[in-house]
This record gives sequence, C-alpha cells and structure tokens, in this order.
Amino acid sequence: MRSVVQQIVDCPFLGAAKRFYLQGKVFELIALQLHSMMGESASTPDTSLKPRTIARIHQAAEILRSHLEYPPSQLELARQVGVGHCTLHKGFRSLFGVTPFAYLTQQRMEQAERLLREPHTTVAEVANRVGYANSAQFAAAFKRQFGITPSDCVRGRKIVL
Repeated sequence: MRSVVQQIVDCPFLGAAKRFYLQGKVFELIALQLHSMMGESASTPDTSLKPRTIARIHQAAEILRSHLEYPPSQLELARQVGVGHCTLHKGFRSLFGVTPFAYLTQQRMEQAERLLREPHTTVAEVANRVGYANSAQFAAAFKRQFGITPSDCVRGRKIVL
C-alpha cells in the first residue's frame, strides 16, 4: 500500500489524465485494503517477516529512492538498514514483489519518465540523473519498462502499458 501511496504523491500527469490516474490509484488502495481485511495478504505472504524487519525493508526502499544516481550496493544497503543480504532480498520480494535491483530500476524509470516530461530536458541529462552513465543502456531499460523510447517521451508520446 505504501508503494501505491508513493505513486499517488509522485503523480506524473496533469489535468484530466491526473484525475483518472488518481482515481485508479484510489481504487487500487481500496482493493488492497479489502484484500487484507478478508484475511489474505496484499502480495506474497510476508508473515515470516517481523514488523521491525518490514520497517527496515521500507527504510531500504527509501534509501534507494533517494539515491537513484549513486545507490549503495545490495550488501551496503543491507548493512545500512541492519539486516542480512538474504533478508533484504526476501523482504523486497515479499513486500514489493521484486528484488532490490528490480525495485531500483523501477524507481529510476518512474523518475526518468517524470523528468523527460519536463521542458528543456535531454535524454542524456535524465540518464545521468537516474544513475545511467550510458544513454543507450538507459534507453533500452526505459523502452522495456514503458514501451516507448525516451525520445518519444520527450516529444510527449503516451506510454504503452
């Protein structure tokens, strides 16, 4: 649910598109809440994770979101939040449905999409700001994530999901 709330806070759209996007996210939150109220977990079961470990995994996610350009290694990230490497990996899978590296990539791509929609930005600048030294690798990752190239995004083309 925190992920959905963060997506609401970071809404990349304006006008009518923003309204529809936010309405969809509200429905998603309602569905997640109903799902958990019915005794089912919202994603993969995380009953084996202690509340303190869950808080540390969320702290690790925040560290990754705030250091997109120069993120710590997974071992360093685990050390920073006080969990083992395997616990970090298991926790990300359980809470976010992806590995820490995949989570970092998702966050980088979401930030890149927002930056590319801003006026007077270049693909190379955005690639560097989200941690890619190689613009071609960035463009390939962006296209895998959104179905369009970064240049298409700069030109205002809509994302294909």
